[in-house]
Amino acid sequence: MQALSLQRGPVMVDVAGFSLSAAERTRLSHPLVGGVILFRRNFQNIEQLKALTAEIRSLRHPALLIAVDHEGGRVQRFLEGFTRLPPMSVLGELWQQDEVAARAAAEDVGVVLAAELRACGIDLSFTPVLDLDWGRCAVIGNRAFHRDPQIVSELALALQRGLRQGGMATCGKHFPGHGFVAGDSHFVMPQDDRSLAQLEADDLIPFARLAAAGMGSVMPAHVVYPAVDSRPAGFSPVWLQDILRGQLGFDGVIFSDDLGMEGAAGAGGFVERAEAALEAGCDMVLVCNQPERAEEVLAGLQPPPQPKLAERLQRMAGAGETASWQQEIRSPAFAARQQRVMALGMPQNVLQGPAVGEAS
Repeated sequence: MQALSLQRGPVMVDVAGFSLSAAERTRLSHPLVGGVILFRRNFQNIEQLKALTAEIRSLRHPALLIAVDHEGGRVQRFLEGFTRLPPMSVLGELWQQDEVAARAAAEDVGVVLAAELRACGIDLSFTPVLDLDWGRCAVIGNRAFHRDPQIVSELALALQRGLRQGGMATCGKHFPGHGFVAGDSHFVMPQDDRSLAQLEADDLIPFARLAAAGMGSVMPAHVVYPAVDSRPAGFSPVWLQDILRGQLGFDGVIFSDDLGMEGAAGAGGFVERAEAALEAGCDMVLVCNQPERAEEVLAGLQPPPQPKLAERLQRMAGAGETASWQQEIRSPAFAARQQRVMALGMPQNVLQGPAVGEAS
């Protein structure tokens, strides 16, 4: 079957299982689709995963972006055959003892994370979490590097260097910071009542520093900051256009968080949510775990003009060929990195906290 010649659209969808159904092949050929997000249910073993990504890539040219939430800790979708990555809080704790060692470890984690995914044909992991650990937000918890925004920035910059060496761009989340609110935006609409000045003094610092260092993409929070705008950040042109693009000078991709989360419900039905997110400044919207809603969006969405979409999405495509990454992860140098990452250890509470993003 010859691949369709079709630019990537502004919608990212998911698939149900280990391979594509006929209906999914049709859905992924829709002009509005630009990417696919994979979950734990899509992983049986490495050979199956390679076959699935090859099948997705064969449908279109340029190939659809393939993404996954693969941060480490309790948010690591693929386990068997992959290096078990620690939650990022482990790197923050190491920083307290040895800053040089923590930077080196963060870079190792980035290389291992990216190269193992690239060797399976995956372009992007939605990482790093740039939220601060205020000790208030269970859904963030040990996914955060640290409470101190400068420490978060240093570790995230080192992780970003590692990801790049592993052929992958970054996705900083959840802009402008999800760590201060107690609520989980998968189920509620959290509200952060701090002023813009307070946010700029703390939570925005890692986003500003990574934006200046070439961060590839950003995912905004489904959180309302009423002192700045009455709309959640992912639906707010104030946050996305005035602050992120304007003040921080960010020109990468803005991915919406999942439109199925409760924090997105205030924007209306799924087509209205997608339109509102794109109008606010998102480049691509995610519709996860609800295929009938994805069909609704593809049938009804009329996206605004997006003159930079193709260029921005192309920057998120993984670097290097899958075969060369398969060779790289078999090298002695990579094995040494894996050993260093595994030596970081895994805290006993690694799986504590709400499940993130999987279908219930």
